[in-house]
Amino acid sequence: MKKILYISLGCLTFGLGTLGIFLPILPTTIFYILTAFFWMRSSEYLYTKFIESTYYQKYIQASILEKKITPLGRVKLFSTLFVIFAIPCVIVRNPIMTTTLTIIFLIHLVGLNLYFNRKKVAPLKEPNE
Repeated sequence: MKKILYISLGCLTFGLGTLGIFLPILPTTIFYILTAFFWMRSSEYLYTKFIESTYYQKYIQASILEKKITPLGRVKLFSTLFVIFAIPCVIVRNPIMTTTLTIIFLIHLVGLNLYFNRKKVAPLKEPNE
């Protein structure tokens, strides 16, 4: 039962992630990370097919793990984050919530820029035995 649930959730998150490629309001990357998580826990076949796919290679492997995100990719990322954080501020109009979301957005902005600007560290060499 657990395996069927994970496969189903993986299919759902894969579908939402793929929609996110075309709809800027849906975050592709997080849905693809969830897809990998669910399929890794349920089906070796689906997980292997997914991590070998061009979707995974482009949106997860290259941009997140290898930090090869283009300036346009950064603009898309931060504008999507801005829209996601701005929607509740416009709808609710609560100064405390708006201030909190603004602070969280700024933390994301600084943190992600630091992450993407950090140089990749070479793996440690094993000592000769």
